[in-house]
Amino acid sequence: MDRPNVTIASAGHDVADARLHRHTEALAERGLTVELLGLGDAANAPAEAVAVTAVARPGMVGRALLALRVVSRAKGLVVVAPDPDVLVAATLPGMRRGRLIVADIHEDYGALLRDRAWAHGLKGVIARAVVASANRAARKADLVVVADDHLLVDMPGRVVVRNVPNRPQVRDRDPLPRAVYVGDVRASRGVFAMLDAIEAAPGWSLDIVGPVAAADREAVAARVADLGGRVRLHDRQPPHVAWDIAGGAWVGFALLADTAAFRDATPSKLYEYLAHGMPFIATALPGHLRLAHESHAGIIVDDAAQAAAALTELVSGGRDLPGLASSAVEYAATSDRYQHGSADLAEAIQGLLRSAS
Repeated sequence: MDRPNVTIASAGHDVADARLHRHTEALAERGLTVELLGLGDAANAPAEAVAVTAVARPGMVGRALLALRVVSRAKGLVVVAPDPDVLVAATLPGMRRGRLIVADIHEDYGALLRDRAWAHGLKGVIARAVVASANRAARKADLVVVADDHLLVDMPGRVVVRNVPNRPQVRDRDPLPRAVYVGDVRASRGVFAMLDAIEAAPGWSLDIVGPVAAADREAVAARVADLGGRVRLHDRQPPHVAWDIAGGAWVGFALLADTAAFRDATPSKLYEYLAHGMPFIATALPGHLRLAHESHAGIIVDDAAQAAAALTELVSGGRDLPGLASSAVEYAATSDRYQHGSADLAEAIQGLLRSAS
């Protein structure tokens, strides 16, 4: 194989990750060849990648070594670093080797650590040091892209590359009421609130697509068993499989807790729900509130009881489900929020390659 134009190198992201799929697809559409290094099962990688290496998820020490290894093994002229530790490794003296480095900042990593139960003691100290180093490393990168407007606002020349779908498809609603959640599954992301809501809303079922956090796995499994088949767990899936499962659902959930990691962000799943013709039920966080107001396709609730009441009203006609769904489709078709996705990353990387040639 000739040297690929781009390597997306990750020590923390599964090759099934939706953002990595969107990036790879957009780059391939521009005629760029993409090598993907990440975690998980290579069969779940984007079909457009010309080469894929996927390994098992390591522990903390193993991840530091893996970050160095994926940067060292990356063959691309451009290396996209979607993890803080990989970004640090890619900008170390002697590691660049003439390659162009793209910092892909998905989240406010410092705030995210405050939402992680494991990020205390020595592990927390190490993780915070990596985040601080990554913020410094981003200033050494040839290009900085961020997933949302509130990230690295003081970084000159950054490019916003939002987590928005490339090709949404709207399916007819299922005949029976069904909710869906796509994303990481943990208490702070509302898994127990979703289960409580479904339990209190007779006739509804729920599909949860995403990996369950280790700390919550046993409790989630017990609650799902108690609900007798009304909830289905699908684990992590590549995007086309995840959204095939989600397609036809009546609503999408985003019952996130009010934590520092979520307060200023607008989850990409909300834009995906809308683009697939689904209104959403979400907690009253600022990003959720803004999108509900802009789209006229969101239902804002304070807790699981209110979420259950909203589900019941969607069945009884107390809430206008067809109208909400129509607003979702219209918003996805007309809003500029669906601009500045992975196609912008592909354009920026093409510019980097031209300037380097």
